[in-house]
Amino acid sequence: MTSIPPKSQASTNTPVLIVDDDPSMRAALRQWIRLADFETIEVETTDQAMANLGPDFKGCVVSDVMLDGEDGMTLLRRVNELDNDLPVILITGHGDVPMAVEAMRAGAYDFVEKPFDPDLIAEVVRRACNRRALVLENRALKTQIADSSSLESRLIGNSPAMQALRHQILHFAQTDAAVLITGETGTGKEVIAQALHDFSARKSGPFMAINAAALPETMVEAELFGHEAGAFTGADRQRIGRIEAANGGVLFLDEIVSMPMALQAKLLRVLQERKVDRIGGHKPINVDIRLVSAANVDPREAVASGRLREDLLFRLNAIELTIPPLRERGRDSMLLFDTFLNRFAVQYGMEAPAPSAQDEAFLQTYEWPGNVRELRNAAERFVLNAQVNPQPLEILVTGRRDAVSPIAAGGLKELMDAYERSLIEGALRRHDSKIADVMRELNVPRRTLNEKMARLGLSREKTGGSDVPENS
Repeated sequence: MTSIPPKSQASTNTPVLIVDDDPSMRAALRQWIRLADFETIEVETTDQAMANLGPDFKGCVVSDVMLDGEDGMTLLRRVNELDNDLPVILITGHGDVPMAVEAMRAGAYDFVEKPFDPDLIAEVVRRACNRRALVLENRALKTQIADSSSLESRLIGNSPAMQALRHQILHFAQTDAAVLITGETGTGKEVIAQALHDFSARKSGPFMAINAAALPETMVEAELFGHEAGAFTGADRQRIGRIEAANGGVLFLDEIVSMPMALQAKLLRVLQERKVDRIGGHKPINVDIRLVSAANVDPREAVASGRLREDLLFRLNAIELTIPPLRERGRDSMLLFDTFLNRFAVQYGMEAPAPSAQDEAFLQTYEWPGNVRELRNAAERFVLNAQVNPQPLEILVTGRRDAVSPIAAGGLKELMDAYERSLIEGALRRHDSKIADVMRELNVPRRTLNEKMARLGLSREKTGGSDVPENS
């Protein structure tokens, strides 16, 4: 009995184009190839074949060399012109060695002589389709990396929290509701605000950003609302404010909690009435904006402490997006660091240095209080110092030269312990020490988690009602 190679990753629903003017041979190829779990498309001529192909064709071509009209060699050349990474397998019953050599030189993936073992044709098709799948995957990855408009290239990270955040951004970008972004300093709040603009129907409109904490209080009002000529000393001409300039687009107000209370009241009126009054003006101006704001503190605490108007908060947070700190994003720190290394290496025309095991352990266990911004700076310094003054990443980040951390001083066991401690501490922090949730995230049983916490000197002060039986 003929055996068929096992299913491959590329086989499920992958199409194989059969080109042969002999109905009996097409039927035989169909049977053998479908038994190997591929789909088949069957045609008789090269023109029919080309009509079924394109740069995104996911499978391969199996063609007889001898066809009515244009032959298989002509088809090979036409396929190469379309996409020279699309595998073409040629079949002949003539045992023509020179033709086989010519075909391989012309770019054929393989050359099979009749009569052939069904196992052979199935195996060759499997290998060709696997190669094709890899080519298409690499193309997609390169396109994603090269496409600066790709959300994945802006918000880098594979942690569940970042995947969920990207999904939320794409969903909420389609609305005009006000968005409040909360997160620690350096987590990338303006990047998210820009994404909400760029992936929305307002992308052709302006994106106006203002940091309320970066401007003197006397300038914030003029920056936001604009002024007429002569409105105050030094106002020698009319000036359009950021709100008016954002008409038809997005206004991003960073550090909204730092805005003076009097201006918060005026901003609330703008959001309610969709009109703005320039300083010294006499006629309100209609504005069509989407407001995105950001805060690096809990906005409800800011309301309680009198720094943010509660009625304004209700207008700001129709949608609230929270960015997790880097210390809670698992291996994202490694992915981000590697990405920044390569970007800075290209920027400065240098070779990207390889982090040591100690560097990687530090990446995973350091708290990164400055979040992605601090990590990016560390990657830039790591690249610039690598060829002239290479130093451990820990020294570049912390500046501590007189002491070596236990991680850097130890071997594999110390590195593994530090990594495990980082993962467990992060999970405990994220889930407020609720052991059941920590077990679920880390996919470990209760007893294993208890043993690891005891060995690493970790403890929890509260578990809520989430304790589970010891033998879970």
